[in-house]
Formats: sequence, structure tokens, C-alpha cells
Amino acid sequence: MCGIAGIFHCGTIKPVDPARVERMCDVLAHRGPDGSGVWTAPGVGLGHRRLSIIDIAGSPQPMESADERAVISFNGEIYNFRELRKELEGLGASFRTDGDTEVILAAYERWGTDCLSRLHGMFAFAIYDRADRSLFLARDRFGVKPLFMARLSDGSMAFASELKGLLAHPLLRRDVDPHAVEDYMAWGYVPDHRSMLRGVEKLPAGHFRLLKHDAEPAAPQQYWDISFAERRKGKLKDLEAELLHHMREAVTSRMVADVPLGAFLSGGVDSSSVVALMAEASRDPVRTCSIGFDVAAVDESSYAAKVAAMFGTDHASRIVSADQFDAIDTIAGMFDEPFADASALPTWRVCQLARESVTVALSGDGADEAMAGYRRQVFHHHEERLRGILPASLRSKVIGPLGRAWPKADWAPRPLRARSTLLSLAGSGASGYASAVGAVPMDQRFALYGDALGSQLDGYVAEHAFIDMMERAPARTGLDRAQYADLKFWLPGDILTKVDRTSMAVSLEAREPLLDHRLVEFAATLPDSVRVKGAQGKYLLKKTMERYLPGDILYRPKQGFVTPIAQWLRGPLQTQTRAIASSSALARTGWFDKAQLTRMAEAHIAGKSDNSRLLWQLLMLDKSLARLGIVA
Repeated sequence: MCGIAGIFHCGTIKPVDPARVERMCDVLAHRGPDGSGVWTAPGVGLGHRRLSIIDIAGSPQPMESADERAVISFNGEIYNFRELRKELEGLGASFRTDGDTEVILAAYERWGTDCLSRLHGMFAFAIYDRADRSLFLARDRFGVKPLFMARLSDGSMAFASELKGLLAHPLLRRDVDPHAVEDYMAWGYVPDHRSMLRGVEKLPAGHFRLLKHDAEPAAPQQYWDISFAERRKGKLKDLEAELLHHMREAVTSRMVADVPLGAFLSGGVDSSSVVALMAEASRDPVRTCSIGFDVAAVDESSYAAKVAAMFGTDHASRIVSADQFDAIDTIAGMFDEPFADASALPTWRVCQLARESVTVALSGDGADEAMAGYRRQVFHHHEERLRGILPASLRSKVIGPLGRAWPKADWAPRPLRARSTLLSLAGSGASGYASAVGAVPMDQRFALYGDALGSQLDGYVAEHAFIDMMERAPARTGLDRAQYADLKFWLPGDILTKVDRTSMAVSLEAREPLLDHRLVEFAATLPDSVRVKGAQGKYLLKKTMERYLPGDILYRPKQGFVTPIAQWLRGPLQTQTRAIASSSALARTGWFDKAQLTRMAEAHIAGKSDNSRLLWQLLMLDKSLARLGIVA
């Protein structure tokens, strides 16, 4: 895993200052502490920070191809590089190194941009082709690895693995995109189709971009998409066998490394499944790590210990305090853009623990999106069946008004919290699911916006892009559409961003075997009935893993990392909570109604209402603005 950065002049050829590229890379040193390099030629500069994983001594970057035609700066891992290398050698290619970087170069020289369909892995890279004087930027299928881009005032295109790499360039303007503020308030993160800064883009997952010196920048092109349009037929046992085959291949291919390798182990279905298959494939004990909390109600470390004992892993566990509020400034600095998923804190802690003994850690991320493991997906599946039964007039004229009249009762037992379900049933499946995924409802956030921000938005609503994605999905059912949107929108914007930044902050490479594209493509063909069974999501995965894992691991209620934000905002962060409406960087933007913010903060501090989620988002937005020195 590494950090990359570079500068490319479009429409002209100007010299690139290597010191400027070096500065862009220096701020990414946490992504690659083992080495660095800069390469420049007329009109182009590539930079690299290296975390050595494979061919530790023999693959420095930026790397030139053997014939000096192409130069690459690459972040990621190609898991099938040895198979590709054999194929390319059979076609006449020769290699000087033993790593995957040179294989990408040879694949590009042989197949051009079509090489992307042959690469199995996670990656973001830039290849400069001297022959046609072009820059080839590419990002992996799911967006595991990030790539930010910005057109600068001198006509150049700058790119970097993180926004802070672009911020190191003196020509980057720091003007906020108001649409990104609306997106962030809706989702709790800035999704991949948007950036916090005007003029900054993120290369979409599964896309590439070709830039030329003699032309204006071309738009990104999609080379891969996930389709839910087909259906696999077969008996349950046959589907289990096929799923297990894909999972074994995905796990074993990600166990290749020339440095110590281990796994995160939470004790849940996904990480336990990965550890079980690692143990099956390894002669030596698998190194695992987990963290627990000093609050018994949210501590799952006993389940992780049980799985570790079952498979004889070399297990490290640490109990951490739930009070991690002193780390939120550090977290804000990791993400650059505002990021309000509070599970980033414990994710960073488990990455810190893993890095004490390994350089690479496998995770269970991606299974919920690919195999319908989220509770919201299960609810949506059943809601869609109801929508198909209930007449549209009944849903709009009876159920909708009933939902609007139903009291909001977050404190009540779940069966009595019917408001959101009723409102969801009254609308379309896509709008209902957008509400389920979102962080702050549209009416609540628009009520907080000041006149200036409301005017700048000019009718823009964050949910529309998500709804459009669901409605255009290559899919058959509502469950298909929900999973498609989770894979394309939620996964790269929230989950993969969280894991990339927290792991890279400690120079740890995280690998996601359950996001192997062949495994996900198979899962997308499964009938709804083997993805969701009654109240059970990930049904086929759980049935498949019954041969490895006990029922209390497979079938207990899902529980993620929990952070006591509500208590923090009333206690140690009380002063900062009040400052959101008065003296903070956010208050000075004028984006929000200060009187409303004050009432909301005081009501929360007094315990009259729980506004913790919204206040937390505002606090993280404030910290992001303050750290970046962004001008509103």
C-alpha cells in the first residue's frame, strides 16, 4: 500500500517542478514510510510514497517499463500478478523485478486500457505513456483505493491519494462546494460523486481517465459495473459449494505478502469467516487482533476470543475505553473532508493494535453490501413485497398521512417506532431506502440551513443522486437495487474511506477478500430467497459457514462498533457543542441558523432531547473546516 501524487499539463506542455510533486508526496508519508521517489519529464511529474509489501527491495517507484515507454506510480495490490506475469512472459515480456508493479506496466503495454479487466485487486495508479504522451489514471472496481483530482489555474491536472496531497499544491483553491455541504449533512460523509472543494473530483470506482497534452481533459470512462440482472439456478447445497469456492480463492489470494500478515477479528460473521478460511489455508497460526470496550453492553471481545481459540490463532486483544473523545481531532485530520461515521474511532484503534505485529491485515468488509447483511436491506426487502401488494392509492392517501401523524419515538421499543416505516411505505422503494441509509432527514437539515446556503443550493437535494442510482440499477428486485446502491454509493463513500484512512494513518495495509469482484458478481446472481430468509440477512453465507462456525457466531444479532457520542456532547465536549452555534469555524460560515443550532445544542446538553447524531456531524464539519483553513 502506498501514496501517489502527480501533475500533468493538459492542452500544453510546461515544466513540472519536482519539488512541488515531492511536497505533495511528503504529506502522504503515513501511507508509505518505507521509501519515496519523484519522476518528471516535460509536462508531467509522478510521485510515490512506498509501504513495502511484496518484492520489498526490488520495486521502487515511480517505475519505468523495460523499454522506457511507460512510467507508473501505483497504490494497491494486484492479487493475480503471478498468473498475469506467466501469461505475459509467454507473449514475450521480460521482467526485472518480482513484484506486481512491473506486471501492471507490461499488461498496459500489451493490452492498453483493456488491461484493467485482467487486474484482480485494489488499486489506484497513474501511467504516463511516452509514445502517445498521455496519462492513464485508473481506480479499482469498488473504490478500495482513493484517487483525488483537481484542475488548476495553470492548466495542469493534479492528482493524489488523499485530499491533503492536493492541498499541498499552492494553486489549489479552497472554496467550498455548497452541494457537498448538503451531501455531507444528508449522508454523514461526502460521497464519491462530490468533493468538499470546488474543482476537486474523485475518480469514480470502476473508472479510468485518459489525459493528453494536446487536448482538454476527457471525462472518466467506466470499465466495470456490477449487475443484478441475471439469476443463478441450483440447489442450496450447490450454491453453498460455489460460494465457498469463491471465498476460499478470495482469501488465499490475499494471503500473499513478504511481510507479516494477519486479520481483524471482531467475532462477527464476516471477520470470523475470513479467519476460518485463513486458518484452513495456513500451516502456521493466523495472527488475529481485536479490541473490546470497557462497557459490557457493547463489548464483543469474548466472541472474538472464542473464534481465536477454535482456530488456534495467535490472538492479540486489548480493552479500550469507550471515552475516546480526545482523539477526534486526530480523526478529523485523517479524513480531510468531514466524516461523521463514529466507528472510525474504534477502527483506528484496532488498526493501531494490528500494526504492532503485522503490516497487512485481512478484514470482513464488503459482505454486508454484497450478500444483504444490513438490517435496512432486510427491512427494505419486506417493505418492497408490501408495496407490491398494497394499492398505490392506499399507500399515498392512508399510510402516508398516518406516518406523518405518528409520533417520533426513538426512545420506544422497536415495534412501536412505526413512523419511518409508514412514511417509507407511502413513497417509492428508492426514496424509502434513501431515507433508511441517510443520516439526517431532508426536512430536518433544510430547517437548519441559513438563507445564504439555501440560495446556493438552488433546489439541490442530496437524495436525488442516490434515488436515481437505484432506479437506473441493472436489477430485478428492490433488494437488488438496494444492494447495488450500497455497493456503488455507501461502500466507497463511507466504509472503504473509513478503512483506508484509519489503516493508512498507521501504515497498515487492509485487504478485503469478501470484495473480490468474482465473489460479488456471483452473489449478485443469487435469488432473493437465499440472500434474505425471514429476518435473516446473508442467509447463504451463514448456511455455508455452518461447517466452520457455531450458531452463536453466525446467528446472533448484528452489532457494530458503538461510541457514546451523546454522553460526550453533554460532558467533556459540552463546550465544543455550544461553540458550534457561536464561535466555531462552522458558525462563521453563516450556513446554518444560529438560533436553531443554539436551541438544539442546549436541549441536548440538558437531556431534553437526543440530538447527538446531528450535533456530531456538525462538530466534525467544524473540525474539518478549521483544520483545512477552508474559505466558505
